[in-house]
Amino acid sequence: MKLSVSAWSLQEKLFGQEITICDFIHYCHRNGIRSVELLDCFIKGESDIREITELLARLDMEVSAYSIGNDFVLPDSGERNKQVEYLKKSMDLTRKLGSSRMRVFGGSEKEGIASEYAEDWIVECFQKAAPFAEEKGITMVLENHGLITGKSEQIKRVIERVGSKALKANADVANFILANENSLDAVKALYDQIGYVHLKDLKRVNGEEGYTALDGSVYQGVVLGCGDVPIAQTILYLKEKGYSGYLSIEYEGLGDPMKDTSECIEYLKNAVR
Repeated sequence: MKLSVSAWSLQEKLFGQEITICDFIHYCHRNGIRSVELLDCFIKGESDIREITELLARLDMEVSAYSIGNDFVLPDSGERNKQVEYLKKSMDLTRKLGSSRMRVFGGSEKEGIASEYAEDWIVECFQKAAPFAEEKGITMVLENHGLITGKSEQIKRVIERVGSKALKANADVANFILANENSLDAVKALYDQIGYVHLKDLKRVNGEEGYTALDGSVYQGVVLGCGDVPIAQTILYLKEKGYSGYLSIEYEGLGDPMKDTSECIEYLKNAVR
């Protein structure tokens, strides 16, 4: 298994312009991480691409995945087609960054739109994008996120309906809890479709801010191994199954992101030994 860190882990620093995406790459390098997950919201134009690729080459690092924020749950077909074009353009950027994986979403629920229509649109859009991904050697990894594609059975169904080798699952182990699904059971159910893994941990809290699950429970992000997600058991299962892909840390806690992400890195290094 290969270790990675998502730039989203330091999103507070990046959005606040306290650090640059190259600072993030240097941070990972100092922490002994050779693979980074980059997000399009932190990359502005060709000059950033050149600077990033030059730095990665100099540090002998690589991009585990390029992550985008598409949404196919749109009633207007023209707007959905724009999102498909967004995927195609992002595939080119993924290749420029030297990666062959692109993290994608299905889309977020909208008031008044039935889930069956939403799923049909998601499938239709991925079927339009899949031939381009196959041609470019890109694997789109669909994250379990939100109500429409939050559960393992929903992700599995979309992938099977699309029917392309270019679409696999990005198993975000913590997001399953927010969909009120046991994370380890979900990973087991999805294993044959998994192309990428997000590792983050969540802990249930009372009367505090955080992420609200389907049943109304509230969770906050914490350092790996300190929450309610069966991180150690999931890593052990993946190891026993012979998973050789990426485990990408995506810290979403309220503490110091640089300190806490470093602790997540140390935890993961020990867990995969």
